Amino acid sequence: MQDDPRQPTAPQDPADPQHLGDPRDAADPQHVTESADRRSAAQPDERQDAAASAASAASAAPQSAAGPDGQQDPAASRPGRRGVLIGGAAAGGAVLGAAALAGADAVRDRVGAPSGGEAAPLMGATTIPFHGEHQAGIETPPAAHATFVSLDLRPGAVRDDVIRMLRILTDDAARLTAGRGALADTEPELAEVPASLTITVGFGPALVRAAEREVPTWLAPLPAFGIDRLEPTLCDGDLLLQVSAGEPHTVAHAVRMLLKDLRAFADLRWTQQGFHQAHGSVKPGTTMRNLFGQVDGTVNPQPGEESFRHTVWIPDGPWAGGTSMVLRRIAMDLDTWDELDRPGRELAIGRRLDTGAPLTGTAEHDEPDFDKLGPNGFAAIPEFSHMRRARGVDSPNGGQTILRRPYSYDEPVGAGAGAISSSGLIFVAFQASVLEQFVPMQRRLDELDLLNTWTTPIGSAVFGIPPGCAEGEFVGEAVLG
Repeated sequence: MQDDPRQPTAPQDPADPQHLGDPRDAADPQHVTESADRRSAAQPDERQDAAASAASAASAAPQSAAGPDGQQDPAASRPGRRGVLIGGAAAGGAVLGAAALAGADAVRDRVGAPSGGEAAPLMGATTIPFHGEHQAGIETPPAAHATFVSLDLRPGAVRDDVIRMLRILTDDAARLTAGRGALADTEPELAEVPASLTITVGFGPALVRAAEREVPTWLAPLPAFGIDRLEPTLCDGDLLLQVSAGEPHTVAHAVRMLLKDLRAFADLRWTQQGFHQAHGSVKPGTTMRNLFGQVDGTVNPQPGEESFRHTVWIPDGPWAGGTSMVLRRIAMDLDTWDELDRPGRELAIGRRLDTGAPLTGTAEHDEPDFDKLGPNGFAAIPEFSHMRRARGVDSPNGGQTILRRPYSYDEPVGAGAGAISSSGLIFVAFQASVLEQFVPMQRRLDELDLLNTWTTPIGSAVFGIPPGCAEGEFVGEAVLG
């Protein structure tokens, strides 16, 4: 009798093996094997391992037992509580493990880390030559750790003293940056991990005078600004050392060795320590964020580009191939910044905090539209925003560029201070001309920049950075020789 398609079919028994898996398996035994093979081949290793763990856990559960009459005991056929917990934990672990793997993949995609079991290359052995056309530590990528040291020449220092000091300094710096201990190094093992160590040397006006050379007009303290609250112990100096590397022990050792060899010629004036993005924490070329959460340095000229050469290097004269450094220590009031809502922060900066995009764009490097109006009829990027003031679009003498290499600092707060943080920015700027590039920009920020509400300059210094030197020369020989 032919089945009537209108008649309901009998419900399928879930225990019936033919009901499980692909319905074609019941009709074709060979298909069972082929399907199983395909399913097995399609599973990633992680899933196979998770399935094996779950199966192993399930096998630990009590097995079905028959009663005295040979019938299966329903209570015994149910897995025990321990079996449920173990089996559930194994299955849950497999799910969580898969989620963790997916999360790790997402992080790797974001930061550019190696995947597939590849080991990240060690960066401790990386060296950056001290000798060259330009000093290192300017065009090279910023390292994670930096110490800035300012020294004053001993009273009565003369030209011969300055030259001898610079020869010793050059020899020490060349050895340390190559991963070798200095001549009088009592802990040479600490020098064996250079970690991209760079040592950049700068001169203050007093050192140039002591060497009996003409001091350029730009090599002088910055003009006074209304927002400054400068502390003399954080300003100026005769000799600057910028020591940076990817490993803090390397920086600490290099600074100590240099100071030990310089103490016969100069006295310590101030030391400032800062940090940057650590090697491998983000993709190379990612713009750093300061402690306001602000992307800092988006419009920097890039090494190798003509704009970099024009912005940074002094084109002619005895300082040709060198540059000028402005170092400003800026205290950041994070405690009151916390009280400002996100839209208010973005208006003060002129950029979105999440992407760093201008308020008229969607990506960090979009060109801002300073003419665009917001819903309220005012400029979408306000006149008081930090970015607009720095660009100088509302000024007849705007458009200056500088190379920003800032480092954050975060220092302990003493008991009873009434604050929970003592943080800020060691703002370092390199430019071919302090007077034509940095000063006009800083004047605009001094006149009107809403970000001044939460920032206070407490230290300031200007140094001349001589060009690099060849092997056999001392640093600054082109300027002082």
